[in-house]
Amino acid sequence: MIKGFKDFVLRGNVVELAVAVVIGAAFGSIVTAFTNGIIQPLINTVTPPSSPGFGVQLVTGKPSTYIDFSAVVTAALNFLIVAAVVYFVIVYPLKTIQERRRRGIETGPADPTDIELLTEIRDLLRERPRS
Repeated sequence: MIKGFKDFVLRGNVVELAVAVVIGAAFGSIVTAFTNGIIQPLINTVTPPSSPGFGVQLVTGKPSTYIDFSAVVTAALNFLIVAAVVYFVIVYPLKTIQERRRRGIETGPADPTDIELLTEIRDLLRERPRS
């Protein structure tokens, strides 16, 4: 059981996925800082000086009833920026590579040979516990 877990964790895809999640979280915080520090104040400039921001106060004197529209707009812009970066940095280049491979311009990874497959099957059968 421990060996299977070790194989799973050390598999390339899992490590790459973990790195992608960490980098994505770091990038997300950069975009959030940008939208909160630059975009949201720009949105709030359209309101009068007496207003706390782009929103509506439902009950006067009760700050917890303030509906902050600028926070919603900022979050939407945050999402759009992250989605655009993911699309243009990851999705679009991969689609281009797949299209080239389909047209035969660029070769993909080679399929394993029969000998490689048989060797892998033999090695897996050797690892199985005997009943």
